[in-house]
Amino acid sequence: MNGDLILGVDGGGSKVLVALADRTGTVLRMSRSGGVNPMDNPNWRRELDFSLHPFEGEQRLAAVAAALPAYGEVANLSEQQAEAIGTSFPKARQHLLNDVEAAHLGAFVGQPGILILSGTGSMAWARNAAGVSARVGGWGDVIGDEGSSYWIGRAALSLVSQSLDRRASQTALAKAVFEFLDLDSSDPVNALGGWVSKLANPRADIAALSVLVDRVAGAGDPGAKQLIDRAAVELAKHVQAIAPHCDRMADWTYAGGTFASRSLLAAVERRIGSPPVRPKLPPIGGALLAAAQLLDWPVDDGWIAQIAATAKTAAMHSGE
Repeated sequence: MNGDLILGVDGGGSKVLVALADRTGTVLRMSRSGGVNPMDNPNWRRELDFSLHPFEGEQRLAAVAAALPAYGEVANLSEQQAEAIGTSFPKARQHLLNDVEAAHLGAFVGQPGILILSGTGSMAWARNAAGVSARVGGWGDVIGDEGSSYWIGRAALSLVSQSLDRRASQTALAKAVFEFLDLDSSDPVNALGGWVSKLANPRADIAALSVLVDRVAGAGDPGAKQLIDRAAVELAKHVQAIAPHCDRMADWTYAGGTFASRSLLAAVERRIGSPPVRPKLPPIGGALLAAAQLLDWPVDDGWIAQIAATAKTAAMHSGE
């Protein structure tokens, strides 16, 4: 049957996922490529084109929903993103949306609630009972993105430098960072400064250090634990700031790779004062749902469950 496939694109600062699904909600194929945030990655268009290329020849493709960072925020970048999707899929119906909006759509399947996202960047997105959306945060690494993986990684580098200078208490992060990056600790300024100077994508590479911070915090290091706690405070602020947009009993949930840290999620929960609900779909599922809605496909609980299950399997095969 012609026109019975949809494509979802879930872009971010560190990676982009592209998933192909059919009318039954089965994810047939998924790929992963590098980050596509145009705010900080000069090669974002090349990465996006590379990720889309394997799907461009699909004759049965009816609709594409592309959830991209910075879309709807900066006009000229949004125009370039729309042009990129239009060029790759001129025959398919297209819908572009912000990546955090798609994460919210997937998590709540269009229902009200608050989503806090912490990946390379951070932002909260809320939808109220009237269907009106609002957002806070997402100002980028120069201005904001507090509590994000980049924010944690950047704070970790600062703590390491202060510890080495004896401007702060000693932290196990210092040794862990040099071992993790395979750097010579006998000449720390040259080694760490040289590493930073050679980064092709500084935001994503520094964000990757957040995993190390979580590991060292789990081993009991006070400095690393304090960084996780500070991140939780900042993320909880996002939720508290946007909560008045919704009913006071509104559910909240989360998305983004930083929340792979169980200690971070637990700390955010303590500060919000209520447990999160489980996201019904991951962000790539939100993009696929947006594509299905573009075609007015019937979407029921069975379809949602099928997307969730097969997206998880496809993600494992793609290395996600």
